[in-house]
Amino acid sequence: MAGGSTKTILIALGANVGIAAAKFVAAAFTGSSAMLTEGVHSLVDSTNQLLLLYGRARSKKPADAAHPFGYGRELYFWSFIVAILVFALGAGVSVYEGVLHMLEPEPATSPLIAFTVLGIAFALEGWSTIAALKDFNAARRGTIWQEIRGTKDAATLVILLENSGALVGLVVAALGLALSLLTGNPLWDGLASVVIGLVLGVLAVVLLYEAKGLLIGESADPALVTAIQECAAAHTGIVRVHEVLTLHSAPTMVTAIISADFEDSMSARDVERIVLAIERDVATRYPILSRVYVRPRDSSAK
Repeated sequence: MAGGSTKTILIALGANVGIAAAKFVAAAFTGSSAMLTEGVHSLVDSTNQLLLLYGRARSKKPADAAHPFGYGRELYFWSFIVAILVFALGAGVSVYEGVLHMLEPEPATSPLIAFTVLGIAFALEGWSTIAALKDFNAARRGTIWQEIRGTKDAATLVILLENSGALVGLVVAALGLALSLLTGNPLWDGLASVVIGLVLGVLAVVLLYEAKGLLIGESADPALVTAIQECAAAHTGIVRVHEVLTLHSAPTMVTAIISADFEDSMSARDVERIVLAIERDVATRYPILSRVYVRPRDSSAK
């Protein structure tokens, strides 16, 4: 039900734990505000991956009397929490540390250590990003932005955007540190932290918006809705399919309700037989559908 890949989340988790430790050590040696900010960012990302793993595990719980449609939306809930953490801790702490460093600048030391750590971090983040992008592109049908707006795989989206923000942050941190060393003005390092915070803030807002939509409930892909409608309409005895309502409970778990008009001359038994046939046919053709309901509706009814 969870969509995406647990392996991708584990790769991101392992990369971020190692990167966070290296950044904090480098920040202690160099006194770099941007480096400290990047360490906090990686630490927040590590926590986020643990929450996503927890959400995936919870979303796979079978349906029960209390939750007859399953626990799939747990993943969307924890994705929303992750987006809040990125905004509050990642972006908030970054901007705070940057402003603090700009008000009380401290010259950076041991630049070789800082740039070495940044290079290693960039390589690890790149590895994690490639893994997330592979999952993301596997389901992509349009542009990257269209897929960001349309994807139901919240976990992969979170990792991809987090990693993209991390890569941008590493480049900004390197530029800030380099400018501080070249000009002798540590103000650039603090400014880099603020820029990193603003980048994370923008990404967090995108995540919050997308996670909120999934948490409230979004319909399936329009192409799938059209295919379900055509499949149902092709059955003998169907006069017209009025509408197909769909709802994602998880990335690979959709509930569909088909409202259709049957021939007036048909007996109740024949209607029941066709309803069962439609439900079986649609569910077989489209495995993403966890539940399919057919609702007879008279065309004259309003």
